[in-house]
Amino acid sequence: MSDAGVSTVHAAGGTANLTELKPRTVRQDARARAVRLWNRAAQAVMLLLIGQWSFYGIFRCPFVVPYISCQNCPVVACHGRLFTMFWGVWAGWLALAALFGRAFCGWACPGGTVNRLLGLFAPLRLKPGGLAARLLPFGKYGGLALALWAYFVLGQPRVNVPIRTGEFFGAVALTFEHAMPLWLVRTWAVAGILALGVAVSAAWCRFACPAGGVLEAVRRFAPFSVYKTDACNGCDRCRKACYMATRPEETNCTNCGDCLGSCPQDCIGMGRKPR
Repeated sequence: MSDAGVSTVHAAGGTANLTELKPRTVRQDARARAVRLWNRAAQAVMLLLIGQWSFYGIFRCPFVVPYISCQNCPVVACHGRLFTMFWGVWAGWLALAALFGRAFCGWACPGGTVNRLLGLFAPLRLKPGGLAARLLPFGKYGGLALALWAYFVLGQPRVNVPIRTGEFFGAVALTFEHAMPLWLVRTWAVAGILALGVAVSAAWCRFACPAGGVLEAVRRFAPFSVYKTDACNGCDRCRKACYMATRPEETNCTNCGDCLGSCPQDCIGMGRKPR
């Protein structure tokens, strides 16, 4: 039993309370383990299904804004060309966001999975409530604004030569060799912020991802989420368990459920928040 559970029993002052709390704690732990298992399985499956598309979007897509012009893309080897219902894919993405907020980031995004792995041993954590922790998450909206500017103002231009031949990594190297400056700036900026995730967990997802900016804007309206109740005492154990360094219902929460077993007050739930 957790320290908090023991404290609760002592405060209640009775053996009857001990027998009452123990099964509840076991159910908590079992639920947390089950959610974590399903989460990791979903990430692995989605990495297999759309991981190549995700990688190509960064390192081979000829457009400034990847993933949204696949029907016109000449890189025939990219799995993005295989989605015959391409806009149907994005319709599903938006429907998922409307129901579950940023769940795509925490359960399905290959980039999010890579970011989580990179950040497993990240040594730096921003001080909760500090200036950097409050301001840097707005970077997602800056990334989104740049993407919208490139698509609508610049007209989503092709800014590299789509290499169709050669070995996989050889083709990537040729893509860099023949790319225009705008593509190089965009790609090195993305790669640099991804690499920053080794020092600051999930730096790309928390501070720069344009898609994360869209999902963050609709997250608070989603009816289903990981939530916390009024019993929260602000101990921050959930924040320490979170690869996004946040708490349920707060900025950057992806509803991954990693925090479910962390709360000594049992105030974290998953689903539709009770009124």
